[in-house]
Amino acid sequence: MLAAFSVSQAHGAQHWIRTHVLDTTFKGLYQANAFDLCLLIPYFIVLVILAAYGIHRYQLVWMYYRNRRNKTTEPPLHFADLPRVTVQLPIFNEQYVIDRLVEAVCKLDYPKDKLDIQVLDDSTDETVEVAREVVDRYAALGNPITYIHRTNRHGFKAGALQEGMEVCKGEFIAIFDADFVPAPDFLQKCIHHFADGEIGMVQTRWTHLNRNYSFLTEVEAILLDGHFVLEHGGRSRKGVFFNFNGTAGMWRKRAIEEAGGWQHDTLTEDTDLSYRAQVKGWRFKYLQDVECPAELPIEMTAFKTQQARWAKGLIQCAKKVLPFLWRSDVPRRVKVEAWYHLTANLSYPLMIVLSALMLPAMVLRFYQGWFQMLYIDMPLFLASTFSISSFYLVSQKELYPKTWLRTFMYLPALMALGIGLTVTNTKAVLEAIVGKQSAFARTPKYRVTTKGEKSVAAKKYRKRLGIIPWIELAIGTWFAACVWYAVSRENYITVPFLCLFVFGYWYTGLMSLLQGRFDSLMGRTASPETHTKPFPVGV
Repeated sequence: MLAAFSVSQAHGAQHWIRTHVLDTTFKGLYQANAFDLCLLIPYFIVLVILAAYGIHRYQLVWMYYRNRRNKTTEPPLHFADLPRVTVQLPIFNEQYVIDRLVEAVCKLDYPKDKLDIQVLDDSTDETVEVAREVVDRYAALGNPITYIHRTNRHGFKAGALQEGMEVCKGEFIAIFDADFVPAPDFLQKCIHHFADGEIGMVQTRWTHLNRNYSFLTEVEAILLDGHFVLEHGGRSRKGVFFNFNGTAGMWRKRAIEEAGGWQHDTLTEDTDLSYRAQVKGWRFKYLQDVECPAELPIEMTAFKTQQARWAKGLIQCAKKVLPFLWRSDVPRRVKVEAWYHLTANLSYPLMIVLSALMLPAMVLRFYQGWFQMLYIDMPLFLASTFSISSFYLVSQKELYPKTWLRTFMYLPALMALGIGLTVTNTKAVLEAIVGKQSAFARTPKYRVTTKGEKSVAAKKYRKRLGIIPWIELAIGTWFAACVWYAVSRENYITVPFLCLFVFGYWYTGLMSLLQGRFDSLMGRTASPETHTKPFPVGV
C-alpha cells in the first residue's frame, strides 16, 4: 500500500511538473522569443531600407561614370542675336551681402539693352534702406536695375519670384540668391544652351567662397560637392529628372509658365517647379564646369535650419509630385529615380528608430552569436553607411584630382555630421508627412569668408533650436552606453561605428548650444563696425 502511494505520489509530482513547471518554462521561452522578434523585426526592416538608399548612392556613382560621354560641355547651337534676359535677385533681410550681389550682377558681360535686373526684396529690417540705396546707386551709373519691395511676404521666395516674373521683360530668367557672386561671363556661358528650343532650365555648379573658414564649412562643402557632382551629374547624364537648386541657374520663361508658375505650397519651390516642368516635356541641362560661388553657413544652427528646410521641402514635393508623376507617361526608370530622390529624407526618421533599437538589438544579437552579427548585421550596416563615404570621396576625386586624398581626414566628421542632423531633419520630415505648414526659414549670411574671422552680426540673425540640442545630447549619451556595452562584451568591431553616432549627436548638440557663447573670448580680425554696416562698393 505504501508502494502504491509512493507510485501515485510520483505520478502526481510528474503531472504537476508537466502541467506547471514545464508549461510555465515554455511559456516564458515563447514570451522571450516574441519579445526578441518585436525588437529584431523592425531593427532589420530599418536596416534593409537604409541599405536600399545606400545602394542607390552607389548606383548614382555608376550612372555618373557609365554615362560619362553624355557630359554637357559646349552648346551645339548659338543664338545669332542674343535674347533679352531678366536677372532676379530674391532677398530677405540680407543687409550684409546685398551690395556685393548687386555689384557682381551689374558686371555681367551682357548687352545692357537686353538685360533687366530685378531686386525682389521682402525684407523687414534695415535691408530695405540698404538695398534701395544700392539699387539707386547702380541705376544712376546706367545699369538696368529696378527695386521691388513687398510688405506681405505672400508665398515667400516663390511669391516674390512669381510677382517679379509677371512684370519681367526677358524671355529668359536668371536667378541668384543674396550670397552668390556670379562671374561676369555667367550669362554668356548659359544662354546659348537655350538655342535648343526644348531646353527649359540650365543649372550650374555651386562653389564656395568660405570653404576654408572652419572645419564645419569644409565638411559642408564636401556635402554640396557630392550633390552637384554625383546627383546632378549622374541624373543629367542618365537622362532622368533632376532639379533646379533655386539659384545660380537660368530658366526659359515659357517653361515656368507652362508648368504652372512658381507655387508656394512647399518649402522647395525650385524642386517642385522642376518636376512639373520636366513632366511637361521640358529638358534640363546641368553645366558642371560652370561655377557660381556662394557662402556656406558658418554656424551650426544656420546649417541645421537650411538642411531641415530642404528635408521638409523634398517630402512635401514627394507628396505633391509623385502621384501625378507615376500617372504620367514618362519612362519607369525616371519614376523610380524620382522616388529615390524625393523620398531620401525618410531615412532620418528611420535613423531615429535605429538609434532607439541599437542597444537592445546588440544585446540580443550578442547572445545569438557574433557570427550572425558579422554576416547579417554588418553588411546591412556597411551598405547604409559606407556608401556615404564612397559617394563623397568620388566627388572630391572628380573635382580635385591632385588633392582629393585629403578628404579622408574629413570622412569621420562628414559621416558624424550626417548622423547629427537626424533629430532636426526628422522633425522636419514628420511635419511634412502630417501636413504641418511653416514659414520659409532663410539661411543667414554675414559676408564672412576669411579663416579666423568672426562676425558679431551673427547675433542679429542667430536662431536657437529649443530643446532639440538637448535631445541630441541625450541620444549621444545613449550611444555612449552602446559603446560601453560593446567594449564590455569584447565586441570591438562595432565600436568605431558606434563612436560616429556618439560624436555626431554630441557635436551637433554642443555646437548648437554653445555657438555665440564665447564670441567675446575669440579674436576677431575685423572690427564690429565692419560687420554691422554694409560693405562699401568694390570690397
